[in-house]
Amino acid sequence: MHGLWSSGASDKNKAMVEQLQRYGVIKSTKVAEVMETIDRGLFVPPGGSPYFDSPMAIGYNATISAPHMHAACLELLEDHLQPGMRALDVGSGTGYLTACFALMVGPGGRAVGVEHIPELVASSTENIKKSAAAPQLNDGSLSIHIAVLATDADGREGWPELAPYDCIHVGAAAPQIPEALIEQLKPGGRMVIPVGTIFQELKVVDKNLDDGVSIRDETSVRYVPLTSKDAQLHSN
Repeated sequence: MHGLWSSGASDKNKAMVEQLQRYGVIKSTKVAEVMETIDRGLFVPPGGSPYFDSPMAIGYNATISAPHMHAACLELLEDHLQPGMRALDVGSGTGYLTACFALMVGPGGRAVGVEHIPELVASSTENIKKSAAAPQLNDGSLSIHIAVLATDADGREGWPELAPYDCIHVGAAAPQIPEALIEQLKPGGRMVIPVGTIFQELKVVDKNLDDGVSIRDETSVRYVPLTSKDAQLHSN
């Protein structure tokens, strides 16, 4: 029964990726291959429509981004997700994008997810175990951590233990770019982060080899805010 379901889901996942290619969202062969390999259906709660190009609620006032946003971020970060590189996913949620990162950097690299809701850390780990990234969870080149470093544990402190990172992705909007994340970015590395409150821009932050930083706006976006665990669980 599970095998039959997996086959149908796999076909739908492939069709989702092909649609994103037709619309020009996915241009990279590597990004298409990774998104086909990591089945989004394993990362959306039961009852959801994982292959629709729409964000989905995942509980705890959190969401999984729409497929086109994940594709856009993977495209922007592809050069910094080469085999052997290190990637940090702040606000890793269901674990979907962290799993994609793991496949791209390979077992010789390191993919690190940070999430401040313990239940999401647990469920995302289970999601990854069912996916093509499971071997990297087992060998330790992919790991998901509970954010406990900041006073309000909102992920803005990143995960300094495994820094520096070739790329950092932030899956929730910050009012400004957290300094701690810039510090954890390797010279030559890139961060993609939504910044703003009511109006948000997806910003691409490139750290130069001399540690200088250049920032550009990629597109207007709408993400949930990067907040403390307490604020997130009690927001309306």
